[in-house]
Amino acid sequence: MAGRTLYDKIWESHTVGILPTGQTQLFIGLHLIHEITTAPAFDMLREQGMDVAFRERTFATVDHIVPTDARSRPFFDQEAEDLTQALEKNVQQFGIEFFGLDSPNQGIVHVIGPQLGLTQPGMTLACGDSHTSTHGAFGTLAFGIGTSQVRDVLATQTLAMDKLKLRRISVNGALGTGVYAKDVVLSIIRRLGVGGGKGFAYEYGGSVIDAMNMEERMTVCNMSIEGGALVGYVNPDKTTFDYLKGRRYIPSGTAFERALDYWKSVASDADAKYDDVVEMAGKDIEPTVTWGINPGQAVGISEKLPRPAEYADPEGAKKAYEHMGWQPGAPILGTPINVAFIGSCTNSRLTDLRAAAEIARGRKVQTGIRALVVPGSAEVKKLAEAEGLHEIFTAAGFEWREAGCSMCLAMNPDKLNGREISASSSNRNFIGRQGSPTGRTLLMSPAMVAAAALNGKVVDVREYR
Repeated sequence: MAGRTLYDKIWESHTVGILPTGQTQLFIGLHLIHEITTAPAFDMLREQGMDVAFRERTFATVDHIVPTDARSRPFFDQEAEDLTQALEKNVQQFGIEFFGLDSPNQGIVHVIGPQLGLTQPGMTLACGDSHTSTHGAFGTLAFGIGTSQVRDVLATQTLAMDKLKLRRISVNGALGTGVYAKDVVLSIIRRLGVGGGKGFAYEYGGSVIDAMNMEERMTVCNMSIEGGALVGYVNPDKTTFDYLKGRRYIPSGTAFERALDYWKSVASDADAKYDDVVEMAGKDIEPTVTWGINPGQAVGISEKLPRPAEYADPEGAKKAYEHMGWQPGAPILGTPINVAFIGSCTNSRLTDLRAAAEIARGRKVQTGIRALVVPGSAEVKKLAEAEGLHEIFTAAGFEWREAGCSMCLAMNPDKLNGREISASSSNRNFIGRQGSPTGRTLLMSPAMVAAAALNGKVVDVREYR
């Protein structure tokens, strides 16, 4: 009998039953909520006279719409204030633990879950946010859900779901200097396509993934959804366990040892079978930059922009060229920028900030470039400041901000203006994503963003180490 995958083990252990539709009713071990997708869900509970089924399994924070400069209330943006007030009212009424603006644990929901030890191997996790796959870095089945599903989890602690096929993506060998986790995941999406993961969960492995720290693994899993995969995960190992030990919501003593036995047991068996296997070589990955309007439209820093005919969706590539204003055959190297953004649930953790600060140290942001560094949580901000990273950034000319989603999606004051071009460490380069319908976004690693800010254009970060 073939071994089982982590996906199979967790799915089976969390199955409540099979519904008449053929879907699985899956128990959700942890539910994370924020201010954007929750107000209607709570209203639906009230309308039906229902309570939160397992309030101790739900945790809330504010992240998407909060300003990252001035935090005084009420917010200047009335919608942001209304959404924040609604969440504050709902968590109080339903007795849910809340990490608000005054909490030392406030931050981007996909940063604080792992940081607090809420995210643990072998669990199912849901959040009303598409990048919930981030938590899969811990050997978790983590699902991004919609507002009606948020209601379902609040009311029943379960979801009706179809089981996915499973693709193993192995990245082997080693990465070169100046190549980061962001480059790895952009290369995966470029190869498999933004729809390549439809109907699949992704299991990431191989020596490159095994060598990554937890924050790097989170970056890779975060962007699974950008490749069309609802779920992306890494099997838990010693790196995972060492990261979790001693965190606030992690058991201690003999309870930790029992948890550790379970965590080890959920990893995919050596002889597990997969629906598809993809092999990639770490040595072939170089600093990678998106040039178009989805994360799959990317090139290595040494490459030229491709012809539309080279893409499976040539019309989509033509639309990207029309929006961006580039020409096929042009180099990505040297592309001018106006804005540099380091942050988001993809790349706002301490190691991300360290990598960017290493490039910025002793240098200056190019005149006329607006450059922001936004830590992913109040705790990340505190730790970065304890290391003096904020001083490196501010001395170089970056703005050092409070924790929040910021310019990743611009549901807050941090936005692009007009046709500005942004070098961004975030996860999406969709038209209008960063706040301007005509703005343009180039996704890259935090170190690459820092190097672009210093030069006012896209450069090869390997020359600045």
